[in-house]
Amino acid sequence: MFDIDGVYNTQTDRIWAVNRVEADEKGGILQKKSFPQKVMVWLGICSKGVSPLVIFDEDTVDHARYIKEVLPVALKYGNHVFGNDWTSQQDGTKPHIHQLTQQWCHDNFTGFIDKDHWLPSSPDLNPLDYCIW
Repeated sequence: MFDIDGVYNTQTDRIWAVNRVEADEKGGILQKKSFPQKVMVWLGICSKGVSPLVIFDEDTVDHARYIKEVLPVALKYGNHVFGNDWTSQQDGTKPHIHQLTQQWCHDNFTGFIDKDHWLPSSPDLNPLDYCIW
């Protein structure tokens, strides 16, 4: 999920200034909308590069939408890049661990690591979660 207004977290970002006037003059006060515009994207990564980007017009993705819009892109990209010699692994978000998602992956990916065999919180297996952001 990308916040179009930029990265600003009121819980962790702090502005240090002698007074409000100084903060305003130095750009220390950041305005934040109550309901900022956001966009959700999906991107698969592997040793050979990145998959096509999937952009969601709505900000929530359930298992049915994930199966319909994301998994076919991942399958096509993986088969194009690696042929039949590759393995798919996801993280533990709700759309990924849903029974129907797991079944779709088991039925369609030649190599698939199911949710019961994932390494929990592995920075090596989830580089977008730990490196890019």
